[in-house]
Amino acid sequence: MMNCLNRSALLLSFIVPVFLSACASDDGVSSASGVSQAQYDSVVAENRELQAHVKRLQSAVKYTVNADLLFPSGGYELTEAGKETIAKVAQILAPQQEERLVVNGYTDNAPVGPTLQNQGITSNQDLSERRANAVMNYMISQGVKPEFLRAQGWGEADPIATNSTAAGRAQNRRVEITIAGS
Repeated sequence: MMNCLNRSALLLSFIVPVFLSACASDDGVSSASGVSQAQYDSVVAENRELQAHVKRLQSAVKYTVNADLLFPSGGYELTEAGKETIAKVAQILAPQQEERLVVNGYTDNAPVGPTLQNQGITSNQDLSERRANAVMNYMISQGVKPEFLRAQGWGEADPIATNSTAAGRAQNRRVEITIAGS
């Protein structure tokens, strides 16, 4: 039943602008229905928003944050600025969360340093997992439903830039929060 209603609402969102465009006259007011140009423009804008929403739902939405903004260099505990950033994301996602979220952590290819090794973090894989878990746990503390959230570390896999430059390595150190659907 709900699926049928969703399809009906979607179909209606596509039909209404077409119908209204047939009714609009050159002076901005429909002679048949009394719809003003402003009302028509409003419906067209709403239709565009609905189409964008449908496209976002068809493929996962991803929010990427550079890890240097979230963590101290070579660390996995969120900085205060990192907490503020994640809190803003959580405020948007948490209130009516119905979709699953995945927090993906990535690193560059630089080996972990001795400080991290002394803490039991022996690889970039370990570091990325700790970072993803830190973000996930903070999101939970900010109201995101834990049953709809999971964390995954990818280490240095899937770089988005070259690791041969400092700028490229900085881009590869990232956390992606993906809305993965149900």
